[in-house]
Amino acid sequence: MAFDAGFGAIAFLIARVLFGGLLAFQGLNHFLNVSEMAGYAEAKGIPAAKASVLLSGGVLLFGGLGITFGVFPAIAAGAIALFLLVTTPTMHNFWAVPEDQQQAEMTHFIKNAELIGAALVFLALGSESWAYALL
Repeated sequence: MAFDAGFGAIAFLIARVLFGGLLAFQGLNHFLNVSEMAGYAEAKGIPAAKASVLLSGGVLLFGGLGITFGVFPAIAAGAIALFLLVTTPTMHNFWAVPEDQQQAEMTHFIKNAELIGAALVFLALGSESWAYALL
């Protein structure tokens, strides 16, 4: 099922730009706010918090841009899915935080679970021909 013409191709391009572009922005945010994000990661018990923030920022940037531009889309989507599968229960462990933080962490956990679903859709379509892709 190739998205090479018509409304489906445009809708898929919009989905790629929204999903991938916002993930790439989050990756850039990791680099622009390393100290703050490393502090949060450290509070969550992440070892080598600063390095983890930089690595995760790189994964988000690579995966987001890959999906947006259709460059190595299966690898990009797989990287995003793996990132989310690892970070979601680690960073948003709503079951292990004080009661006043549980709702916010559960909201982030659920949002990330939804993003995992979207990443898996892009991964499944990664072997297809993507209209308006750079490669």
